Amino acid sequence: MHTLTRTTVVTADPDAVWRIIGTFGGLADWHPLLPPSVIEDGADPETPGAVQAFSVDGQVVIRERLLEKDDARRMLCYTIHESAVPVSDYVATLSVHPHDAGTEIRWAATYEAAGELVPEIEKQFGDNIYATGLDALKERFARPAEGLSGKSSSEL
Repeated sequence: MHTLTRTTVVTADPDAVWRIIGTFGGLADWHPLLPPSVIEDGADPETPGAVQAFSVDGQVVIRERLLEKDDARRMLCYTIHESAVPVSDYVATLSVHPHDAGTEIRWAATYEAAGELVPEIEKQFGDNIYATGLDALKERFARPAEGLSGKSSSEL
């Protein structure tokens, strides 16, 4: 079993962050690389078992199934239901946690894959998907430095 984890800290309230990222089927609303998804079969995107499908040029490239969503704990857990990516037993968790600086956002997964594929999966999921999404959230929730008023540090 392999593990993949990326985290970031943003200067925002955990509940505010969860309102943005806590909707299964809403990933493309805040993630700059992901195409919009469609919740299949009219399912409730907040109910475990719902499947979201991501399509590129009309072709479904990945399907994910919601396993668990817990607003009180600010976490959702899903699995890859169907994909061309050669992984199995892939279970990911996107979660929000209070942090001294505001909020820690954690995106983690466990999965099975051939050892020689792990670096590529780490790059594709960890760097391209997880880190890019977390960077977009960090930018979205960034607050300008207070009290600098455009002055350089030598002028203060």
